[in-house]
Amino acid sequence: MASTSLDVSVARQQSGPVVWAAIIGSTCLLLAALQKLLWLTVPFLLALILYYMLQPAMQALIYRGMRRETAAGSVMACFIVTLPLAGMLALPQFGARIIDWQATLMRYLHGGQTLLDRSLHTLETSWSVFAKARLADLASARLADYSESLSSHVEPIVIGAAAWAPALLLTPFLAFFFLRDGRVFMRFLAHAVPNAFFERTLSLLAEVDRTARAYFQGLLWLTVLDTVTLGLGLWLLGFPGPWVLGLICAVLAWIPYVGSILGGLLVVLVAATDFPQAPEMAWWAVALFVLARTLDDFVYMPLTIGKSLHMHPLLTVVMIFVGGAVAGVAGLMLVLPVLGVVMVVGQTLGQLLTEPRLMARHRHARSLSRKIAEADLFR
Repeated sequence: MASTSLDVSVARQQSGPVVWAAIIGSTCLLLAALQKLLWLTVPFLLALILYYMLQPAMQALIYRGMRRETAAGSVMACFIVTLPLAGMLALPQFGARIIDWQATLMRYLHGGQTLLDRSLHTLETSWSVFAKARLADLASARLADYSESLSSHVEPIVIGAAAWAPALLLTPFLAFFFLRDGRVFMRFLAHAVPNAFFERTLSLLAEVDRTARAYFQGLLWLTVLDTVTLGLGLWLLGFPGPWVLGLICAVLAWIPYVGSILGGLLVVLVAATDFPQAPEMAWWAVALFVLARTLDDFVYMPLTIGKSLHMHPLLTVVMIFVGGAVAGVAGLMLVLPVLGVVMVVGQTLGQLLTEPRLMARHRHARSLSRKIAEADLFR
């Protein structure tokens, strides 16, 4: 009973301001370093998501008596075969739009501009303040200038994104070796620490793996729930390609706050372009996104990601802004998983370095090793 109370007091001491300052500082440094290695960070992150997505299937094959190497190869082979088939099924619907992407983009932007112009004119007829300010004319002039310069900026972005394709080929390669050799890597790390800290190191590695697995699997389940919610709502509203559009918006939501805004803007542009005679469709789309966002915050996230990272909401929001300031869009995507892993590592290291019994065992082991080495010298 005394040891339990001692462990609790030690744990409380670890989570003090010094430990948390080190955790937040280490997270910012890691995000800054990862931004410089985006060509490797993005495939590595996608490989982790793919690894945690395929891991349950591999474990099921292992439980049925299949060797780990064979199970990993079988699961990855099925994924590689399934992915092109899914692409072939989606190609007839979106092939023409992808080929003529620039004209499609300008058409949707024009539809959004028309919707905005119509909404502003409605406000001007209802409110004299907006009419005197000529808000609609001012917004139309600004958007016209922006649309003329947009085409010159979009093409370099698309070409730069296409240059990432070779790096993305690393994703299945990395995921396969995560599946096959993940335990070997964990064993290698465990054997690199002194014997006095071996048990706690095993606990640390298990906790890091649990945190990362819970986060990424929760992220996948959140994506499924968002896709079903948005796809069903868009299908009921009569949108073209509702399920693919819902999936795109759900994946964009991986970027906190910014991704949700981009997804909502995308659906509004589709509504304004494909339903030019029904401007109310855009408002129905906005209402759908507000509903989906409410379900995310109060139902979906507590059931999925909220169970994986036990963080205070204030810390989560502040670190999202810090991640965006330090590493841009990549920081927004990476800040929560990186913070979760650094939090586990930092708190465990704090416990290792501040627990007197473990440090005494380590000093005693080093003393014994030194005595054995000195005894061999005099033989």
